[in-house]
Amino acid sequence: MRLYFSSKLKKNLFPILTISITMGFVLYFLLSNGGVQNLGQILMRLRWEWLALAIAAAGGTLLLEGFTLNLFCRHVCPWWSFGRSFSVGMTGLFYSAITPFSTGGQPMQIYSMNKMGMDTGRAGSVIAMKTLVYQVVMVLYSLLLVFTQLGFFQSHISNFSFVTVIGLLSNSAFIAAVLTFTVSERGTDRVLRFFLRLLYRMRLVRHPVRRYQRIHAQLAMFHRSAGIMGRSFKLYFVTAVLTAVQITINSLISYFIYLSFALPAESVSVVTMVAAQVFVAMVSAFVPLPGASGGAEGSFVIFFGKFFGQDIVPAMFLWRLLTYYLNIALGGFFSVWGGKRYAKHEADASPAGDGTASD
Repeated sequence: MRLYFSSKLKKNLFPILTISITMGFVLYFLLSNGGVQNLGQILMRLRWEWLALAIAAAGGTLLLEGFTLNLFCRHVCPWWSFGRSFSVGMTGLFYSAITPFSTGGQPMQIYSMNKMGMDTGRAGSVIAMKTLVYQVVMVLYSLLLVFTQLGFFQSHISNFSFVTVIGLLSNSAFIAAVLTFTVSERGTDRVLRFFLRLLYRMRLVRHPVRRYQRIHAQLAMFHRSAGIMGRSFKLYFVTAVLTAVQITINSLISYFIYLSFALPAESVSVVTMVAAQVFVAMVSAFVPLPGASGGAEGSFVIFFGKFFGQDIVPAMFLWRLLTYYLNIALGGFFSVWGGKRYAKHEADASPAGDGTASD
């Protein structure tokens, strides 16, 4: 029995450490800034209908994740079910939440899809193209908010322009490289080699050959994925719209938390709060720790401090609970449940996902 629990502990040590670290950051903010006292006062005036709407928004974000993924999956495997897609989506959220830079989500999604009956090539194509659509929508969404809300955030947050430009440039460079690679592999390869040589001379890259091989492999994967998925304008348009809706609903969680605290609605703009949430996500993406621990909490305090005032720490705690810890709890559950419920033996009629299996 002792050996059993010891092996289980070793197997789950990293997720346990990850959750402990992030909870440590949250508790630090909560205990060091009078957050507990403010939380008690908030509970006395809490408007439960708005809190319920915040919870519903968190749930809607998860459902849209599964639904959008399902559209891509059904495009290459018509027999694929929403239950599979939802489980895979939750698996991605879970492993993204417990790995540095969210690097574990996509490989585990591909692995899970293969276990459920889809061949690795198609699974990789689905995840790659969904990621690309999300990145494109996120950049366009962020640009729109920057143009409409730039003045407000520049006047209230120092170095806002620098952080925003860095975030947009890094994401835009990734998208441009992928799109260019699909048109001209040789041309993109030359540009990639040029910039890596330049960065090496500037001593910003230590191993240019290794970095080149890694980036080239990723670009080639997107190129192959585009070939497998095909040029379905309708698919990309519908999934882009759903992704924009998903980002909006997820960004409204903070606004609903604000209203649940019985704070004056006329003092804030819903568009400004949505923009603040998108910028929090942009800044947090540069934090290497699992779940962007520390960076997510700190950036939330910076961007939302003006709105929540002395209630900022309880607001951050509740926001983190709905957007991070909920993903870990539900993601872990559905990752295990989906792996058992949709094991490959259900798709034996369709080895390697050839599109003939039934649900």
